Amino acid sequence: MLYIIIGTGLLFIAMAFLVTENNSKYLLSGYNTMSEAERTKVDIKSYIPYFKKFHLFLGVSFIAIGLLLHFAIGESASGIFIGVYPILAYIYFMRESNKYWKGSSSKWNKIGLYVLVATLILVFGLLAMGFKENQIVIAPDSVQFKGSYGEILNASEIQSVALVDHLPKITSKTNGFALGSVKKGYFKTKEGEKVKLILNSESKAYLLFTKTNGEKIYFSAKEKPSIDLYNEIKNVYPEGLE
Repeated sequence: MLYIIIGTGLLFIAMAFLVTENNSKYLLSGYNTMSEAERTKVDIKSYIPYFKKFHLFLGVSFIAIGLLLHFAIGESASGIFIGVYPILAYIYFMRESNKYWKGSSSKWNKIGLYVLVATLILVFGLLAMGFKENQIVIAPDSVQFKGSYGEILNASEIQSVALVDHLPKITSKTNGFALGSVKKGYFKTKEGEKVKLILNSESKAYLLFTKTNGEKIYFSAKEKPSIDLYNEIKNVYPEGLE
């Protein structure tokens, strides 16, 4: 996460110096596709200094705030910041830059603004879904994981349920949501094994469900300790526990 914060911030700073008035017709998005007649409607002499000032501020503030959140609050906070802050910044940037773009160019600038707003709403929706706690429902004939990447395990599919004190070494995410201690979806371990994680919070113990086909599911709740859930399952499936 630290590399992402610093690397992205440096990228924004580099953008401030990359685009100049001389190369803007080649590098500046939108402006580089205009005809010469359309470019005369853009106050490029005023826009470039604004572009540079904005990206310098964005880059420096991105690194400073991102690192502060990471060390003061945690990886989840800095992860949300990484996803949301640049979109909010560019919404402000495009709204304020309308005064430099006239005619049809202003129209496309506004369309870009609407796309950013829609993207922001989508990001908030995905974050809300990802952080919503998965509930586990234990019944004599099945165990159900409700929420993102949830599923129903019939009793006949459960080979064993164990209480473990650590997760396997995770090397990559193949399909899922991962931000801080919250991880949901399919991940690959150091040994190359594909496992499903439904982790709602950082935990000192995890429930490991091993299916009869060999697939594994690691689960941790946010509000209820894993040991309590393990004891509940033990009462229902005394023969299927380790």
